[in-house]
Amino acid sequence: MTEHYDVIIRNASIVDGTGADRFEGHVAIKGDRIASIGAIGDATAETVLDATGLVVAPGFIDAHTHDDRLLLSDPDMAPKVSQGVTTVVGGNCGISLAPMPRPIPDPVTPPLNLLDEGGRWYRFPTFAAYVTELEERPAATNCALLVGHSTLRVATMDDLTQPASPEQIAAMRVMVVEALEAGAIGVSTGLAYAPAIGSPTEEVIEICEPLREHGGLYCTHMRDEGDMVVESLNETFRIGRDVGVPVVISHHKVVGARNFGRSVETLKLIECQMATQEICLDCYPYAASSTILAPHLAANATRVTVTWSKSLPEFAGWDLTDIIEKLGGSQEEVIQRLLPAGAVYYRMDEGDVERILAFDQTMIGSDGLPHDEKPHPRLWGTFPRVLGHYSRKRRLFSLETAIHKMTGLTARNFGLPDRGVIREGAFADLVILDPETVDEVATYDRPIAASRGIETVLVNGKVVWANGKPSGERPGRVLRRQA
Repeated sequence: MTEHYDVIIRNASIVDGTGADRFEGHVAIKGDRIASIGAIGDATAETVLDATGLVVAPGFIDAHTHDDRLLLSDPDMAPKVSQGVTTVVGGNCGISLAPMPRPIPDPVTPPLNLLDEGGRWYRFPTFAAYVTELEERPAATNCALLVGHSTLRVATMDDLTQPASPEQIAAMRVMVVEALEAGAIGVSTGLAYAPAIGSPTEEVIEICEPLREHGGLYCTHMRDEGDMVVESLNETFRIGRDVGVPVVISHHKVVGARNFGRSVETLKLIECQMATQEICLDCYPYAASSTILAPHLAANATRVTVTWSKSLPEFAGWDLTDIIEKLGGSQEEVIQRLLPAGAVYYRMDEGDVERILAFDQTMIGSDGLPHDEKPHPRLWGTFPRVLGHYSRKRRLFSLETAIHKMTGLTARNFGLPDRGVIREGAFADLVILDPETVDEVATYDRPIAASRGIETVLVNGKVVWANGKPSGERPGRVLRRQA
């Protein structure tokens, strides 16, 4: 009897996400799972995709996003599916949309305004309420969610400059337990940001204690990525050890000209520490960062581009030096006039970026900000840039290694079973791409642009991107961690 499937991808060069060499074959899908790989004879399917000359890989897992609101406000997820991403990890840098059991401050406390400057999306009193809405109104991609420490502080504290009191810590721990039981995979911190700068290490440890019992992760935008980067790494290691959970170092980098080259030091330290505790890291493939506009960040950047401004929206996309020339005044005075605002900061060395990318254990995360008017190009271009610029052109690593960093490695580190690999029984999250042409199209000047070479993307067996546009299918799920 002839076998019948829902989807067959024929004549593919298969890169399975493990780092192993590619091989030729067919991929057959039934429902949301891969049913067969290799020779499938004269099997038939409702949908047959010809992948002659193309690579089929697991759908990419974006290890570091701020897509918490995008999943609901723009569920086609075009910035992500257009580059082959099928799962996003949200709630990073201490910022999550939930829980927010009391009215959000007006104006929204930075950096929580990176998710929603107006505040209307901070309407979920519990983490479970947010998860429920995501499940009732699914997006095109899957998501795995972190609960943000800065969000917890804003939800429980009036004076964010101070350490939390024992009563406030207890309230935040209750919220952490609720989030983990609702499906959160861990807690994130953004200790470099004002709402959390006043948090002593001990506060973070106490708030994160429930992670041990619930098998969660500790993910952190560390307290400093410049002069004090080693001290911040050691603080991160201590939190992971004391809580007894795996640590994710978010968007690892070294910033500021006097720290150029220090990735040699930081990677050696991370590698040594990996021998004694569970540590992983992600990075994005660019030498410029993006976050809220702030005088202290602009001070050590060689160039600053404003991505949005609530006070002076006409300057979105302008370089800060041009705005200063237009408005007059000092850099700090002009920044104050623009606030609240966001910016791209040029303050990293390309050699450090390549060294961190090439590190065996580095995952790929975009750290894109989807609600910026003129976003950093990493929002739309991260994964094809790794494949095109760094793998094919720079030969930093093979295509198989690049894809492993985006798929199998990330699924393993975040505890997402049956994701990030092509094998029978795994979920049918897949991307069909042209290995000779795949590359970013987004630039700093034109940051909103779909990448080239991404032919078709499937999530849970459904096509979500084809013919250069979203399909309208929204089969995404909220993924739980399995430690």
